[in-house]
Parts: sequence; structure tokens; C-alpha cells
Amino acid sequence: MKILPLLFCSTVAFGAAPALAQSMPMNIPGMKMPVHHATAKKPVKNPARPAKSSLARHAPPSKSKAAATAGKKASPMATPDPAQPKPANDGMADMPGMSMRAQRSGTPEMPMDHSQMAQMAMPAGEHGGHDMTMRGALGPYPMQRESSGTAWQPDTWDHAGLHVMNGDWTLMAHGALNLVYDHQSGRRGDDKVFASGILMGMAQRPLGNGVVQFKAMLSPDPLMGPKGYPLLLASGETANGTDRLIDRQHPHDLFMELSASVSQNIGPKSSLFLYGGLPGEPAFGPPAFMHRESIMDSPEAPITHHWLDSTHITFGVVTGGIVLDRVKLEASRFNAREPDQHRWNIETGPLDSTSVRLSWNPTRTLSLQGSWGHFVDPEQLEPGVNQKRWSASALWADEIVPGWKAAGTLAWGRKSSHGHNDDGIAAEASLKHSAWTLFSRAEWTENRELTDVDDGSAYRVGKVSLGAIRDFRIAEHFSLGAGGLLALSFVPRGLAPAYGGQRPTGAMVFMRLKLD
Repeated sequence: MKILPLLFCSTVAFGAAPALAQSMPMNIPGMKMPVHHATAKKPVKNPARPAKSSLARHAPPSKSKAAATAGKKASPMATPDPAQPKPANDGMADMPGMSMRAQRSGTPEMPMDHSQMAQMAMPAGEHGGHDMTMRGALGPYPMQRESSGTAWQPDTWDHAGLHVMNGDWTLMAHGALNLVYDHQSGRRGDDKVFASGILMGMAQRPLGNGVVQFKAMLSPDPLMGPKGYPLLLASGETANGTDRLIDRQHPHDLFMELSASVSQNIGPKSSLFLYGGLPGEPAFGPPAFMHRESIMDSPEAPITHHWLDSTHITFGVVTGGIVLDRVKLEASRFNAREPDQHRWNIETGPLDSTSVRLSWNPTRTLSLQGSWGHFVDPEQLEPGVNQKRWSASALWADEIVPGWKAAGTLAWGRKSSHGHNDDGIAAEASLKHSAWTLFSRAEWTENRELTDVDDGSAYRVGKVSLGAIRDFRIAEHFSLGAGGLLALSFVPRGLAPAYGGQRPTGAMVFMRLKLD
């Protein structure tokens, strides 16, 4: 079995806290700081040789021996007079867990467990001071680890968004709107102008020793109409209730996610969590493609979508899981039926399907997962036909040299039904420098849905795409990008007449408005 060569890419900061004034309050949301009483300093054995201080270094020289002696007696290292009140030490002496070095420097060192850091926001600097490092919603780890649904990604992946603190609540907004001109060549190709993108909002706050979070995500995709947009070798869903879309990408629903989650710590690095959504995303596969840093700048959906991450819009899902440091085990009950042709509404159905996912982040830069699912009646046009699916993926991101950020994804998925096992593989990579982003994808699938004749044949097809986008800052939280991509598809000889050759091509030119 020949598989296309798959390229896997060779590709927050904690800002130092300023010195605190003596009167600065230490009431930080989500933190309880017990008061430790400061102890008096021990007398210096040789008061004639006081330690130097910045004040002494900048003081004018003494004019007489008497003046020098007086200066020594006034040294801050001299034996304290019990009758005098203790010095306030610039408001730092009563701060718990502070070392003497921190007290002398005026910079607090505040060791906190993750429950205390639930809403502690710190400027990251990478996004103009608006990105913040916070506790994850599902466990005591950085928020950057969380992606779509309950999926994990590397801690080093970008987590762009506008964050606002409102009392105990942390609010976040993020969005991107693409205006795309799409051209797909060959007999099955077509041209279209369409809009795509996402708008996401999040609200979270501490609850007990954990976090409660609410998320909402919307999409303009229903504006495309029931035929979606042209995309060679894409298949897997109907958007009008009667015809399967072939060589076209279906529109997503207006409501991509309306979910809530709650977590409670059971240790310094462990937690239990519960997640529910209508719609939501069950514990299966890697993060959805529009959330993967390796390809999120591309407006083109992957042809492996229905092997890897098509469950990202599931109308009814409940997930429970446990986090043990860098490992997460979770299981979901959900409604596996794909969204129907009514893309503006919210659907309901029985939670009759099951999935299990094991995730492991061995390092900050790498995220691994393996998952299995039993899908009951997933296809609207194949009632009564169940599927079993498997998935495994590796996601990676790091700064390869100063100013150059790279990210990559390698993912595999399998669909099993009618006694057949059909595989799909995707490799994605991106490289970012300043306002430029390069992105690429290579895919291969075994597809039984590329013809109207259901003869049980699986066609092995592949595709590679390469693109770039340049962003221009137009306001404090908005950027406008211009980009494009080229795609080359590979079809077997048996399908070549239908496509007008074995190497049909595609291209997209797009503008993007981004909120970050």
C-alpha cells in the first residue's frame, strides 16, 4: 500500500511582578494567603562593619568621624531597639513563603498551589500583554493545554484571545472571519466565494478548589447554503437531507459549541472533571482542525475530517475524566448522529454512543492521544448502520530559533463499518515569523464515498496543500490578513476520467479579520 510522503514539521512567559508599595492590597481573586508573623532580625556580631545597602552607596561621604560614627549607628543592620516598632519592610514582611532575598529586593515570591492560581492572570507579552496564563478549566495545569472540547494540545501552542477580569470571573473572546474565493479544477471542480470562521466566548471562575467554565462558539458557515463549498476529494455528510456531498465541504452549524464544565482538585497535580455540551465535543480524536495551530490559518477543511475530528459538533455529549499530572483519561456518552440539514437550530437525540480517550503530554512541547469510539447510527443517509472508530495523534509546537515558531500535527484515524476498515492520515505544519505564517498539509484516505455507485470499492486518494498569510495590525485587538493556498490532489486511474486526470488542482485566495 503506497502512502504519500507525509511531512511532519521541523517546527507564557511569566512577567516579573513589579515592586509592591507598602500600602498595596494583596487581595487577589482566587487566592487565600495566610499571614505569617515576621521575626526580628538577629543582632549583628560586628556592628562596626555594617552591610552595604543601595542607600549607603548613594549617600554623600561623611565630613567627620563623628558623622561617620552616627551613620554607622543608624545602619539598618544594627541591633533593633525592642522599644521601637518593627519596620514594615515595605509591606513585604508579612507575606507568606517569601524568602529574605525577596523581601530585601522588594519583589514578592508567592508560592501558590493551582487552586489558588485559578484566576491569577499574568501578562505574557507575546500578544501585547493581553494573553494571560491561567489555570486550565479541567485541571491544575496551564490553560494553554486546553483546546476544543476536552482535548489537549501542547502547553507551547498559541492561545490567542482577548481576556478581561470581572471580579472572580475571567472572560475571553476570540474570533476569525474569512472571506474566500475558491477554485477547484477538473470536471468535478467549481468556483465559489464564501465566508467561514468562528467566534468564541468563554467565562470561568473558581468553584471550591477547582473551576467552573462556560463556552460558546458560533460559525457563519450556514450562509454558504446546503451545497457548502467546492473541495476536491471531500465527502462524508449531507446538507440537504437527501444527497451526499461529494467533492464539496459541508457547512458547519451556527452553534458549534454551547458547553459547561466543572472540575475539582484531588491533589496538587490531579483533578476530576465533568463536561457537557449541546452541542459539544466528545472525547475522541485530536482537537478540531480549526483549533490546531499547525493548520488553523488555512481556510480549507481537511479531506480527513470524517476520519479524525468530525465529532467536534455533537448535539448532546457528557464527558467525565480524571487528570493525573500530565495524563488524562476520559470517557463520553453522546449522540453520534451527524447534524441534519437544518444548520441554524439545536438538535437533540439519545446519548447512545461511547468513546474513550487517553491523553499524555510528556513535555511542554508535545501532546499525544489515542481514542476509540462506538458510533450508533452516525450517518443520516445510512440509518441503522453503526461504526467503530479509532484515532491516534501527536501534536508538537516550539520556538525553533528566536522569533520563529513552528507547529506540527501527525494524526491517524480509522472507520469500521460493513466489515470494512478505512484509514485516513494527515500531516500538518506551520511556521510563523513576525506577521507571516506559512502552513501546509498532506493527507491520504481510503474513501468509499467518491462515487454514486455503492459497489464497496475503496479508492486510495491523497492531497497536498501549501499556503501563506500576512497579517496587518489595524487596531489594538484586530488584525487583517491576506493569504492564499495551492492544492494538488492525487486520484487513482479508476477515478481519473471523472476528475479529468489524476492530478486535479485547487486554489484559494482569502482575507481574514481576526480578533485577538
